[in-house]
Amino acid sequence: MCEDSLNRHRWLWLVLLVVLTGLILLVALPLHVIAATRPYRYADAAAVPARRVAIVFGAGVVNGRPTPALAERVRGAAELYRLGRVHKLLMTGDNSRRDYDEVSAMKRYAVELGVPAEDITLDYAGFSTYESAYRAKAIFGVEGAVLVTQGYHLPRAVYTCRALGIDAVGYGMPDWLYNRAHMAIWFSPYDQVRYTLREALAICKALVDVHLTHPLPTFLGPYEGIE
Repeated sequence: MCEDSLNRHRWLWLVLLVVLTGLILLVALPLHVIAATRPYRYADAAAVPARRVAIVFGAGVVNGRPTPALAERVRGAAELYRLGRVHKLLMTGDNSRRDYDEVSAMKRYAVELGVPAEDITLDYAGFSTYESAYRAKAIFGVEGAVLVTQGYHLPRAVYTCRALGIDAVGYGMPDWLYNRAHMAIWFSPYDQVRYTLREALAICKALVDVHLTHPLPTFLGPYEGIE
C-alpha cells in the first residue's frame, strides 16, 4: 500500500474517531446531567420544597400572548404561589426588541391567574438559560429558587443554576408531546427528534459554560434584589 493511501486511511480513522467521540459525548453528557439533577426535580407541585422565589423561563410569545409551552410554565408558577411553595415570581426572558416582550406577557398572564403584580419581578435580559441563571443570582440576589419549565428543559436549568450557586429545585411542566390534558400532540415525531437533539447539544454547551468558559451575560447592571 502506497504512502498516500496509508495517509488517507489514517485521516479516515481519525475522522471516524472524532465523530464517534462526539456521538458518545452527545449521549453521555446529557445522561449525566439528567442523573445528577434527578433528586431536585419534581412533577407534583405539592411535593416541591418551599423556596422564596420561583424562576419562570421564557418560551416565546405570539401576538403578545404566551405560547402554549410558556402558558404552562406560568400556570405552574401560579400554582406554586397559590400553594405557598413560593412567595415571589421572577419572570426571565427575551425583550431584545420593542415588538417582542416575553416577560411582560408572562406577568400579565400570571396576574390573570391571581398572582399579585407586586410579587412579580421581570428580567428583560434572560436571553438564555445560562444568562437567566447568572442574572438571577448576580442582579436579583436569588440564593434559592424553584425553576418552572418543561420537563425536557428542567435538567439543564437545574444543573446550570446549581452550578452557579443557586440552591435550585425544579417543577416540571408537561413536555412538548402533550398539553395539560394529555390529549393533543404539539409537535410531529420529526420535531420531537429535532428538539431532543437540540436539547442534548444545549446541555453540552451548558457544561462548557459553567465548568470551563464562564461567560458573562449579554447585559449585567446594578444590583436590584427582590423585595
